[in-house]
Amino acid sequence: MISTPTRPRAAPRRDLAAPPGAVLVLALLLAGCASTQPQFEPQTLGTGLPPPLPLNAAPSVADTARTEPARPTYRGPWEDPANPLYRRTIYFDYDSTEIKPQFLDVIRTHSAYLGTTKGQRITLEGNTDERGTREYNLALGDRRAESVRQLMVAEGVSADQMATLSYGEEKPADPGHGDAAWRLNRRVIIHY
Repeated sequence: MISTPTRPRAAPRRDLAAPPGAVLVLALLLAGCASTQPQFEPQTLGTGLPPPLPLNAAPSVADTARTEPARPTYRGPWEDPANPLYRRTIYFDYDSTEIKPQFLDVIRTHSAYLGTTKGQRITLEGNTDERGTREYNLALGDRRAESVRQLMVAEGVSADQMATLSYGEEKPADPGHGDAAWRLNRRVIIHY
């Protein structure tokens, strides 16, 4: 008779289910031990700085957007103070549409630029001071913008590149009520 080795019998399995209260206690203990509170650097109160990031966290896109100023997009040479195109305002005398000699170079500079940049369009925005009726000031602002447009056409700018718009007294450069403010408000702005 051949005998086969017998294995010792395994102990009967016990029910591994824990009492319901024990599972809850275990979960609370694990949650209390694994602290996920971020550690911060010392506070910089009163410095005007944004709140510090946690030491163990990498900055997110939202954090970098908050701390880095938005970079403006470059729209054209008229935004550069060193460029002659930066000067875009032509001032007028009281109740006049005549372009003063000191502003002829401003208009010629913009005309030359527009002559070489055929796809560029501008709006000539006419403005007045607060004296006169609303209707009169709108008409005067329109006549001022039109006088600048006619000179630019004479300088070779295509009429299709320009539009005129009158604000009359509605958009003052200076809200004051005296000669100094009125002088600044009587103007045409070349708006790109």
